[in-house]
Amino acid sequence: MRGTVSPSTNSSKVPSSPVTAGLFADPITRTCAPTTHSPLTEIADPVRRVCTSCAPAGATSAAASTVASVAAIAFGAIANPPPIRLALGDSEIRFADTVRFYVGLPSTTNYPIRPVSVTPQPVDVVVIGGGPGGYVAAIRAAQLGLSTVCVEMDRTLGGTCVNVGCIPSKALLQSSEHFEFTRLHAAEHGIIVGDLTLDLARIMQRKDDVVGTNTKGVEFLFKKNKVTWAKGAGRLLPGNLVEVTAADGTKTTYQGRSVIVATGSVPSGLPFLPFDEERVLSNVGALKIAEVPKHLIVIGGGAIGLELGSVWRRLGAKVTVIEFMPTILRDSDEDVTKETDRVLRKQGLAIHTGTTVVSGRRSGDRVFIDVEQGSVKLTLDGDYVLVSIGRKPALHGIDASALDLATGPRGEILVDAQMRTNVPNVYAIGDVVGGKFLAHKAEEEGVVAAEVIAGRPARMHYHNMPSVVYTWPEVATCGLAEHEVKASGRPYKAGKFPFSANGRARTMGEASGFVKFVSDAATGEVLGCHIVGPGASELIASIVLAMEFRATVDDIGETVHAHPTLSEAVKEAALAALGRAIHS
Repeated sequence: MRGTVSPSTNSSKVPSSPVTAGLFADPITRTCAPTTHSPLTEIADPVRRVCTSCAPAGATSAAASTVASVAAIAFGAIANPPPIRLALGDSEIRFADTVRFYVGLPSTTNYPIRPVSVTPQPVDVVVIGGGPGGYVAAIRAAQLGLSTVCVEMDRTLGGTCVNVGCIPSKALLQSSEHFEFTRLHAAEHGIIVGDLTLDLARIMQRKDDVVGTNTKGVEFLFKKNKVTWAKGAGRLLPGNLVEVTAADGTKTTYQGRSVIVATGSVPSGLPFLPFDEERVLSNVGALKIAEVPKHLIVIGGGAIGLELGSVWRRLGAKVTVIEFMPTILRDSDEDVTKETDRVLRKQGLAIHTGTTVVSGRRSGDRVFIDVEQGSVKLTLDGDYVLVSIGRKPALHGIDASALDLATGPRGEILVDAQMRTNVPNVYAIGDVVGGKFLAHKAEEEGVVAAEVIAGRPARMHYHNMPSVVYTWPEVATCGLAEHEVKASGRPYKAGKFPFSANGRARTMGEASGFVKFVSDAATGEVLGCHIVGPGASELIASIVLAMEFRATVDDIGETVHAHPTLSEAVKEAALAALGRAIHS
């Protein structure tokens, strides 16, 4: 706020040190000088600038005295000033006014008095978290005409997925696949390559460039849709207040008519082997290794472990995967786990299932992992270990007990089908509500929450939620696995078609894998689809659409698919469930 200072009867209380007319301007500061009282000089940069090396004793009390004296001017200029806090270093002095100013102290240094607004700014929707769920919720809310603020403490938008998850890992996957294809298969195509070398620094730079493009894209979408990005750490307070603390300590409070919590998740670790992101890695550190590991030990045979393990194997590392469960990709269809296990072993991954990690330790640039497989005990020695045993909800800035916010056994926030929590007008979406930790799930939940807030009839359902593992070949699934249908006692039919019998797959040199359908025996409705093979991540989309409309294997089998395409395997698998596949 800018204003002028008018003479008043209180002017006699103003200290003799000069306080210029810049008092009600944006931040002003006094530079260090040998004089007792130096003039204040207005600056545009709001960041605190303080020379702490020459701080005199008792500076805080001196500042308090100065502020008390200057109060007369402020109250004379503004009739009913809303409250703010003035902060001097780590000390805060309560005062009244909405101006931002720095006050010169009677010393040889300058001390900034930093105002911290506590007057809530009213807004329709405050979203805490700028990941896939949060930023999509914010954009959708703004599209629906709601004033929207999205709070994100990282320096870029996009959350784990865009910055240290989905996007950078796929960039590395792409580069590693090109490298391995050139090394192993270029000659088959008549492409003769000389000495093939790997420039890991350029691979990492490309990955960072891809991430940067995506984060800037989200920021552009915020500007386009008029979403305010509140940069800082958000804290949810009672009464739908959200306090945002910026990097410089400045606090801003928003009063949301509705609040959406989208604080995401963090990697689960091992108590005896904490992450250091140097040798003991989460997904974050595994995306930043500056050298190709000699031996990468992967603890956990799920999507993250297999994807990142595959990246480094292709680039030349020895990779050992340790999985506690009897199979990798637990809970997946049995045909999927068997085929994926077979192909990855053939590619060179050492996979140990049914194996327990007992202990681990780092010694210099080595990591030692003690494991047990039945009666067999052994110690694995690697230069890096990736711990990928799952993720857990992150309640950053959310004190569930203080807010009376209902949570589940893993700390997840409990919500209904409209993403509402038990606290009125507080919603939660994404990894923080548990379930499958998938970016596209979070995005859809964000849309539902925004539309419910806007008064639209929206609900979330999860039975047709696709999931993809970006190994090569890819793995994509949607719906029920065969063993799940069998366990339910529901009569069913299953049909499977191999890519080895698909013309397009053979031209690509990608004959591993299959498409599989599980359907209701009486109606033919598709209950589940499971794909291992080239382009699985893209092929599954048409199946999800079919399942949304409760299509049958007859519907899919009677749909014309272009030739020669990978999608013909989808048609053939549907026909196989009916006992009439043409090409197998």
